Amino acid sequence: MLHLILVVKYRKQLLHGEVGEFMKRAVLDISQKSDFSVEEIEIDRGHIHILLRISPRYAVGQHVRRIKQQTNRLIWSRYPNLKKQFWLENTFWSDGYFACSVGNASADTIENIFKSKLSLSIHPRDFRYARITGFSRQIR
Repeated sequence: MLHLILVVKYRKQLLHGEVGEFMKRAVLDISQKSDFSVEEIEIDRGHIHILLRISPRYAVGQHVRRIKQQTNRLIWSRYPNLKKQFWLENTFWSDGYFACSVGNASADTIENIFKSKLSLSIHPRDFRYARITGFSRQIR
């Protein structure tokens, strides 16, 4: 089980209403044709939370690449007017992604997190940083 967060480029607040529902359906359709399954999916205005069940056959990055590439293609074909939001770039998603293993958490716990739409992403301002010989480390 893998918790995956994908962020819209420039943190644009575009995943709401019809666009958000379209993105949910698109990810679910991609999972039916792929080597992973979507257990839960929630949309926030600027990012998407996906709970994936993946096989160890492929790397996490390969699953993420497939989701990002195919949803990017689908979103531009369905909503070409959104291209005005992104200058001349043809990418809907930000470059990176957040992924973490869910581990031994119960299915009910995970489901409650997704249903309540708690933001599981950690914002950098929630940490203080200490400089130690040129490297940064997080201090809570």
